[in-house]
Amino acid sequence: MQLKHLSLTQFRNFARLDVEVPPGPTLIVGSNAQGKTSLLEAVYFLATLTSFHAETDRQLVNFTESLKPLAVARLQALYENHGRQHQLEVRIIREQARNGSDRSRKEVLLDGAKKKGSEVAGQFSAVLFLPQMLQIVEGSPRFRRRYLDLALSQTVPGYAEQLSDYEAILSQRNALLKQLGEQGGDPGQLDFWDQRFSLRASQLLEARFRAVQELDALSGRLHHELTRGNEVLKLLYQPSYDPLPNPDKQRILLAEPADRSSIERAKIESGFAEALRAARREEIARGVTSLGPHRDELRFLSNGIDLGSYGSRGQVRTVLLTLKLAELDWMHARSGRRPLLLLDEVLAELDEPRRADLQDRLGAEQQVLVTTTDFNLFKPEFVERAARWQIEAGRLTEQAK
Repeated sequence: MQLKHLSLTQFRNFARLDVEVPPGPTLIVGSNAQGKTSLLEAVYFLATLTSFHAETDRQLVNFTESLKPLAVARLQALYENHGRQHQLEVRIIREQARNGSDRSRKEVLLDGAKKKGSEVAGQFSAVLFLPQMLQIVEGSPRFRRRYLDLALSQTVPGYAEQLSDYEAILSQRNALLKQLGEQGGDPGQLDFWDQRFSLRASQLLEARFRAVQELDALSGRLHHELTRGNEVLKLLYQPSYDPLPNPDKQRILLAEPADRSSIERAKIESGFAEALRAARREEIARGVTSLGPHRDELRFLSNGIDLGSYGSRGQVRTVLLTLKLAELDWMHARSGRRPLLLLDEVLAELDEPRRADLQDRLGAEQQVLVTTTDFNLFKPEFVERAARWQIEAGRLTEQAK
């Protein structure tokens, strides 16, 4: 897969941008707060329809444009996939509701036809590294769940729609649990929601179990290379409902991570439904659903040490880079498409040997966009091969080699 052309209108600090995107590496240089990260964010938004950087879509609309009663940010990508060209367009529309409140909505078009977001998921794919993503390792479990969900939504057909449906059912089920806890009533009312909830939960869990197992194998090899054989990385998935019999939660951090990837979905669904029934009285008392993918955890262990709790900044940054490179290989293996790789200030805080190893790998990538404040951080032969863009105050200039 290759991005051919990118067009942005009123997105972040870009009033207007039109640029042809070459294959291979592209170095994007500029001072801080000029638009380098926003450019990567735009490409990733086209792939995932969400921003890892902004809390709401309306924050993505250019500030000057957003002062208007009706403001629109437009992102367009012309890309090639398996020899065929496609055009993807996303419009972020910020407007005032009848009650005067500010709201935003998205319109998504693929090859000129309006589509639901879940229908477009995975048509264009990208892997993004931002320094702020260290929260995937260090932050709360929701960041790790989101990391998995974004990768799976781009790669596994139907996952995005299943996730959306799961979240809607979860909201309905929680509302009913709260009502039963506060006002009483027949607990049998939960049967309808539990059946639907168990189905969607089992679909998400089956996909996550397989993905973590595959990512664990890929990231283990990559991390061994990046650390010159000094560290062994393991991914540990901790589900709130475990389909494995009698999981030993006291010893799990000391043991080899469990392999759940071969468990049949029907078995996951039936076991999950049974666990829900067993937890029903407690959940009614608490007014919240305690089991399901929304409560699961993913941990990263290096030489048996939990990096989220005890990792140094250098270790955490290296693990995040490992995860992103593993995600790239995993998405390629699962979908047959090589995603676009987006790296923001990736060489910062890496020592010279790791910088050199990474640049050797990036030079072989089909397409990669890399931001930097200084070309001198890169090897001369890498800079010579790469296309070079300069960004200043939201304006992009292509530099001659």
